[in-house]
Amino acid sequence: MKHRVGSFATMALVAALVVTLSPVPGTADTASVTSATTNAAAKPAGQRFHPEQRFARERTRRGDSDAGVYAIEHVRELQYRLRWAKVYNGPVTGVFGDKTRAAVRRYQHREHLKVTGVANEHTWRRLIPQTVRGRTAMPNRCKLKNGRHLCYDRSRHQVTLWKRGTLWNSWLVRGGDYYYQTRTGHFSVFSRDVDHISGLYGSPMPYSQFFSGGQAIHGSAFMIDPFVDHSHGCVNMYIEDARQLWRLTSTKPLKVHVYGGWS
Repeated sequence: MKHRVGSFATMALVAALVVTLSPVPGTADTASVTSATTNAAAKPAGQRFHPEQRFARERTRRGDSDAGVYAIEHVRELQYRLRWAKVYNGPVTGVFGDKTRAAVRRYQHREHLKVTGVANEHTWRRLIPQTVRGRTAMPNRCKLKNGRHLCYDRSRHQVTLWKRGTLWNSWLVRGGDYYYQTRTGHFSVFSRDVDHISGLYGSPMPYSQFFSGGQAIHGSAFMIDPFVDHSHGCVNMYIEDARQLWRLTSTKPLKVHVYGGWS
């Protein structure tokens, strides 16, 4: 049966509550379960996330953890981007520990930002555009000044959003596996469904924006690490990121450009 918006939100909340936090064994960059739980509850209420702003992400700090698909704190994304910024050489664990905090501090010091060890809005706003990869490989259509363009680089697991020729944001994603590859080409979003359920697989596809047959860009109820596993052809985003993209684009025409080798 198809879930409506309210029931999907309830499902997400229940799933988040029953997640068991478990640090990755054998890594130096871990924080205790108690720290992660306490830290999440202790985030100041005044730190509001504004998804429509350029390069916006929620604040990420020591003790945060990507504990499950309904409890993503963007720690893995932060660790990947700090690696690409050449300030972090530790493991990508999804747990924000001391090594990640030290890397954030190094990055902030290098970029002449206030050194706090917290990936706040100022840090993300600098880090995201600096770690958008393969800019020379992007189709010129991505940068056209006639509206909104979404560009998916299959080889880099990266989506960029352009508004009237200006790079607005970028997210880490995953696409179809070898036998169900996301089709390359230039498309337009022709259908949207905020709480879509797959007719083939029965799985939730929240914030779906369809651009080529049954292929859509949507939130994934299965993706934890964008560089692990694949979809059946769709472009998978973290559910929070798909919601953010929805808020930025769902009422406007959206062009989609898919390019790059399969990965």
